[in-house]
Amino acid sequence: MSLRSASARRPADLGRRSLVFLFLLLLALVAVPVLTHPVPPLSDYANHLARMHIIATVSHNPDLARFYHIEWAVIPNLMMDLVVPLMERFANVYVAGEIYTIASFALIVFGTLALNRALFGLWSATPLLAFPLLYNGIFLIGVMNYIFGIGLALLALAAWVSLRERGWRYPVAVACVVALFLCHLVALGVYGIGVLAFEIARLLERRDEPLSRRFLSLCLAGLPFLAALPLLALSPTLGLSGENYWQPQGKVAGVEMIINVYYDVVAFGLTGAVAVAGVWALRRGLVRTASLLLPLLIVGALVYLALPRTAFATYMADQRVPVALAFMVLACVRVDLRGRMVRRGFVVLLVALLAIRVAEVQIMWTQLTQWTTGFQQSIAAIRPGSRVMVAYADPRGGGNPKDLGLVHAACLAIIEKSALVTTAFTVPGKQILRVNSAYQNFVDTEDGFPPTVEQLVLAEDSETPDGPRYWDHWPAHFDYVYLLFTEPGDLNPDTDRLELVSEGSRFQLYRVKPPA
Repeated sequence: MSLRSASARRPADLGRRSLVFLFLLLLALVAVPVLTHPVPPLSDYANHLARMHIIATVSHNPDLARFYHIEWAVIPNLMMDLVVPLMERFANVYVAGEIYTIASFALIVFGTLALNRALFGLWSATPLLAFPLLYNGIFLIGVMNYIFGIGLALLALAAWVSLRERGWRYPVAVACVVALFLCHLVALGVYGIGVLAFEIARLLERRDEPLSRRFLSLCLAGLPFLAALPLLALSPTLGLSGENYWQPQGKVAGVEMIINVYYDVVAFGLTGAVAVAGVWALRRGLVRTASLLLPLLIVGALVYLALPRTAFATYMADQRVPVALAFMVLACVRVDLRGRMVRRGFVVLLVALLAIRVAEVQIMWTQLTQWTTGFQQSIAAIRPGSRVMVAYADPRGGGNPKDLGLVHAACLAIIEKSALVTTAFTVPGKQILRVNSAYQNFVDTEDGFPPTVEQLVLAEDSETPDGPRYWDHWPAHFDYVYLLFTEPGDLNPDTDRLELVSEGSRFQLYRVKPPA
């Protein structure tokens, strides 16, 4: 089938006004959990939000300036850093984060719509099925730069398809490569997968052209990606190029993250409903696919299997790919919705699927943010400008999706109390945030795990046996300790050095008693 398998002269399945109205309605529905939870229980979100606040306020906040400074550099993790601090000039950082998150959602769905339009030649409501996929396992990690990059990669591929026969597609592609580089290297890679699959589809389709010419066209498609090489050469991220490792286990889990969020029964139900509706539409000849689909599936699968779990010191590098490819695959499908009953059935099914997904997330977030609310109340007991250590009562904490909101919740003390927090992201080459030299040896600069209670007790008066760690002699360097993943009734692990200040269902806040 042709890449433009439907003629542009055929009427769209929904009028443009109806399509825009449905898009806005679904966007409002999907935004409900975000708007009702200013600090959503996502793993890295609070940490990123704290960095946004530092960027926006460090120049006039003496406490933050005592601990942190910003070193701007060309790194593939900057989009949120460039956008959200500007928003904080007009709104607080929590509202700015909500706007950024909802804008990322809108960008992903609009990118899916635009790519579908580029492939089929007319607007269709079918890509709106992307809405229930916006809440996924990767989103729960809180990798906000990459989430934005997914939408940008979809728009970039749509531009490549639309401008394929025009000479200025290369300058546009170069601009997209630069923008995607600033989002995330994996987002840039996803765009590369899409371009390669599209060009392979054209190579197989245009058999009337000489084979040499088709191969030359395929090779030339890689030219815009050369723009990433000087950016990477200028970036401190290049110093992390040796920090890669492969882990074959987890490839299936990466695929499951497309649809599975909190409850397996919801994931199975949504998948089953779409499968039944898809079979029904196929049997009636209502489904059309672009020729991009098969090459995309093959190229995407091969790249996914070959990718390391950690690339450039970025964990879950491979598991991020399936979610992005799912939106591209959806853009390659069009259901004929011109029949009134089919159109109504599609809208009812879509709204029902999204309502179930939003209800799942809303219910779970309401439960989980009880911890966040308690955490914010505990932060009120911290003195401004304090130094805060984070430790784990349970070394397995954070592995369950329900624990993700607590992993970096202590970083809210940066926003509310201008505090130094040991777990703030300050890895050279991955973030632009740096700790001032006076405190650099007392924070985690490697994205490692916080110390356990046992490690903390052993290191209070001496260095760690297997080498120096940032928590060595912690009573002399910190004012408070957050103990995460505790159980109700857990006792004070060190009554000589710690005094309980506040306690929640899964955490404890201790004030450090200064050494004699």
